Amino acid sequence: MWKIVLIILIIFFYQLPSYSDEKNYFLMLKNNKVNVRYGPSFDHPIKFVYKKKFLPIKILDKEENFRKIIDHKKNSGWIHISQLKKSSTLIVLEDKIMFKKNTKLSRPLVKLEKGRLVVVKNCLVKWCKIKSDQFTGWIKNENIWGIFN
Repeated sequence: MWKIVLIILIIFFYQLPSYSDEKNYFLMLKNNKVNVRYGPSFDHPIKFVYKKKFLPIKILDKEENFRKIIDHKKNSGWIHISQLKKSSTLIVLEDKIMFKKNTKLSRPLVKLEKGRLVVVKNCLVKWCKIKSDQFTGWIKNENIWGIFN
């Protein structure tokens, strides 16, 4: 009996994808100045430079210590993994209202304009609790960049 259970567990864990093999996940920039390169090495020339700390970016591919990324404006390139960290931010892709609670019947707190970078506190199925300046509240997780809905 134990052998059957052990075999089933081994098969189950063997088929689970590891985090490093995942594609299309979000990370954010760790520093105020991050070089984006044409290819996955320091030998490739710099394509452009990000000057926005905590900017969420989508990882498309990886090669050794470099990650191929794309941002919310469809700019892409390669960034060294030392310049990235786990994402806890998102960008609002259209004007949104932040509510006090996770329902549209709740009191509106503030209007967030398109392109606003906010810190994510918690996400539910259709709502994310965020912090923007002195306001903390909830927005619908539609038309945002930085998490998967």
